[in-house]
Amino acid sequence: MLVGFIGTGVMGSGVISNLLKHGEKVRVYNRTKAHAQTVLDQGATWVDSPAALIKQVDVLFTMVGFPTDVEKIYFGENGILKNTHPGQILVDMTTSKPSLAEKIGKAGEVKQVRVIDAPVSGGDIGAQNGTLTVMVGGDQTALDDLKALFSEFSKEVNYFGSYGAGQHAKMANQIMIAGTMTGLTEALVYAKAANLDPAQVMQTLQGGAAENFSLGTYGPRILKGDYTPGFLAKHFLKDLRIAIDEATAMKLNLPGTALAKQLYTTLVDDKKLGNEGTQALIKLWWK
Repeated sequence: MLVGFIGTGVMGSGVISNLLKHGEKVRVYNRTKAHAQTVLDQGATWVDSPAALIKQVDVLFTMVGFPTDVEKIYFGENGILKNTHPGQILVDMTTSKPSLAEKIGKAGEVKQVRVIDAPVSGGDIGAQNGTLTVMVGGDQTALDDLKALFSEFSKEVNYFGSYGAGQHAKMANQIMIAGTMTGLTEALVYAKAANLDPAQVMQTLQGGAAENFSLGTYGPRILKGDYTPGFLAKHFLKDLRIAIDEATAMKLNLPGTALAKQLYTTLVDDKKLGNEGTQALIKLWWK
């Protein structure tokens, strides 16, 4: 398969890099070409627009920032769906709205292309190491045909059902992450206030029942004063807003997730730290 990829951010670049390492021919587009230079240097081929890219490939992956970006590249005048042709496979890896995934899937059926929503978990480390977990909804036959490609950048692929099911699974993931991120930051703030060595506390917690990805991945970065994004705070806030909207539609009350959303709103909208990593949440307390 000739592979196309739209979106060369932290996560997308990691995925593309692994595809290239496995010998895939990958053609890429990104809104800002300079941000694609890393993968271009590794052997990816630049294409000037989504419309031009979809005409050249068998399977197209998209991994962009926000649902508005997904909407534009799929449904815009020079976007994917107006320029696709029968037999292609479209894979949106953006964490986005389940309803938008369903809209893309239904539009794909009209165009005789197969569509899956396939958001991932694992952060920048998972993307770099090819150990992402993929949550899939949509056309199961498309997933079957792409298993070899997915194996090149992921360690686990789980199918959850029709269009949007992958996005719902990712919302469950982000709800869990919301709890571990608030737990991580509050634990370190508490340890510091109690005059404990935060590094020793972190090592101790990671060796017991409190062990989790956020603590092991982002705790050391906090202690080094490293707030570079493994995952952008503004993107995590976007995810939490989607999760709360979906929960509201299902008449669910998620108070812990609502609190995390409130805290990240303060970090991103009030403190203007949306371009830092999710671990920057600690800056609400840690001076």
